[in-house]
Amino acid sequence: MVDAMRDGRKWLRKGKQRQAEEALRQDLEESLSQTRLLLAQAYAGFNSTADQELVESYIYEIQALQTRYSYLLRQRKALEPHPPKQLPAEPKAALPVA
Repeated sequence: MVDAMRDGRKWLRKGKQRQAEEALRQDLEESLSQTRLLLAQAYAGFNSTADQELVESYIYEIQALQTRYSYLLRQRKALEPHPPKQLPAEPKAALPVA
């Protein structure tokens, strides 16, 4: 009976953990989408301005958004389940030379 209760609690914790990870994934996807949109807007502004100060401003904005996007991609990758590590293949024994 006690083992069944313990197993039930473990199952509930894993379910809550999965829900939390899924919510985090969704937040990351929304942030990635928003950052892509902001990058597109910054590039459009950069391409349409002739004012040197604005050009410089857009360059900094684009660099900051690219850094943010890279960070979000790394966070998303960290949440992906890792494939099991494969052991290196054993070398085949050489046949004796006659």
